[in-house]
Amino acid sequence: MSDSRARRPDRGPSGGSIQHLKLKLMVLLIVCALPLFGSLSMWLRGISLVPLMAYGIVSVLAFFLYWADKRKARADAWRTPENVLHAVELAGGWPGALIAQQVFRHKTRKVSFQILFWVIVALHQVFWIDQLFLGSNLLALG
Repeated sequence: MSDSRARRPDRGPSGGSIQHLKLKLMVLLIVCALPLFGSLSMWLRGISLVPLMAYGIVSVLAFFLYWADKRKARADAWRTPENVLHAVELAGGWPGALIAQQVFRHKTRKVSFQILFWVIVALHQVFWIDQLFLGSNLLALG
């Protein structure tokens, strides 16, 4: 009996495989750690529930926008503009977008899109580093 099933990558809903799943899950956990910790901290200290809610709700929205755009791409239909996808990512939907990119194998090979996507992720990281460790001094205006 062949051992090929044990080495076969996990399958996503689109029938494709998510290659290097463990590595990608580790990256997801790492980039989500600061925003999750910061959002939870703001909520538990009674400052605001908005960041925590926004990451969750907007990530679900981003996931479905990617899903819809992938379906439209396959059907050769009108596509969701990239600036809309990036705006949703910037609004806090980048975790959902990152998951959708891997699940649907969508927008993963377009370098210009990926560069801007990762700049958005980096901006969120810098924001939370500033909030959690620098007393909001780095991004303070004035």
